[in-house]
Amino acid sequence: MQAFVFDTYALLEVVDGNPYYAKYLDCGIVINEFIFAELCYKFLREGQIEKSNLYSEKYKQFIMTPDAETIKEAMSFRANNKKKNLTATDCISYIMAKSLKIKLLTGDKQFEGIDNVEYVK
Repeated sequence: MQAFVFDTYALLEVVDGNPYYAKYLDCGIVINEFIFAELCYKFLREGQIEKSNLYSEKYKQFIMTPDAETIKEAMSFRANNKKKNLTATDCISYIMAKSLKIKLLTGDKQFEGIDNVEYVK
């Protein structure tokens, strides 16, 4: 089974039923604590407590914790790409995917054309 690190953008597209993300429903899902936090916050910010509870319960099983070296490398990647305005979460997720030898699944325009990214709009 093919796996991806799903970023928050990708998870929200799946939740919203974007047909372009349908083929990824049967793939392995990897997220980290930062993606999980962004997902929960997005629903709570919009007052969608039940949705937050539903999806946090569904996706918590896919959390993998990035190690210190991954975080350090991610911050180097962020510094080297500061013109792209990448978030720390985005960079950690990207480097985590590379270290796991899988791709980052995203539709964030900042990642369009970057190696090791499955960019889906």
